[in-house]
Amino acid sequence: MKRLLIMVAAAALVPAGCKKQQEPQPPRPGPETVKAELVLYCGAGIRPPVEEIIDEFFRETGVKIVTDYAGSEVLLSKIKVSRRGDLYMPGDKYYIEQAARQDMILTSRPVCYWVPTILVQKGNPKGIHGLRDLLKPGIKLGLGDAYACAIGKVSQKVMAKNGIVWENLKKNLAYQALTVVDLGVQIQARSLDAVIVWDATAQYYSKYGDEVPIAPEKNVISSVDISVLKSTKNRELAEKFVAFLLSPRGREIFKRHNYTVELPE
Repeated sequence: MKRLLIMVAAAALVPAGCKKQQEPQPPRPGPETVKAELVLYCGAGIRPPVEEIIDEFFRETGVKIVTDYAGSEVLLSKIKVSRRGDLYMPGDKYYIEQAARQDMILTSRPVCYWVPTILVQKGNPKGIHGLRDLLKPGIKLGLGDAYACAIGKVSQKVMAKNGIVWENLKKNLAYQALTVVDLGVQIQARSLDAVIVWDATAQYYSKYGDEVPIAPEKNVISSVDISVLKSTKNRELAEKFVAFLLSPRGREIFKRHNYTVELPE
């Protein structure tokens, strides 16, 4: 519990991530036009498209979405403690399943899919071409913390699927992140040789690193779902936001940010 509380506090200090330049948008409605507010707990790695969708939803409906961005496990702990909020969108369906077991979920719908990938320094100076190359001596590796964020938990599943012993991998583990965004930042800062991130996250750091794809048969695909929480005070508006998120307009925003909206074969 002490470790989890530290993570919750530290999450506020994690960089928010990069956003691609967008076309100028009309000004947001002023405070006098805000009709209602919803609270969304959202995985940090999903922030770029979600922010854009929230802006459009606000302009169209006047409903303000107050968003808490952090690692999925950290957010789940906040929901458990506070029993407040309207929507939960973690980086992996696993966390919604955990919340459902504790009777915190009303409805849940898939939004997009994550494909884990290896991100290395530009030019791939360490010659990393697959998962087993992460075991080579001298590699400075970064992974998500499995107790904080979805990419950490999924990375462990990927290693297990490929018969890579975690204790052997830990010899090169130089950094564990609270969010997937922080792993991209480490590549940008040239602090690490390789990290495992989501495919969409890798695109945001393509100026600083190269992507080394993991073969589909060796990978673990994650579903990103959004759920309406039982603690919501306005289920109708929460469901309206979910519908907006899943509409052709919302899906187009996700695709524009390089997110996969159809289940990969």
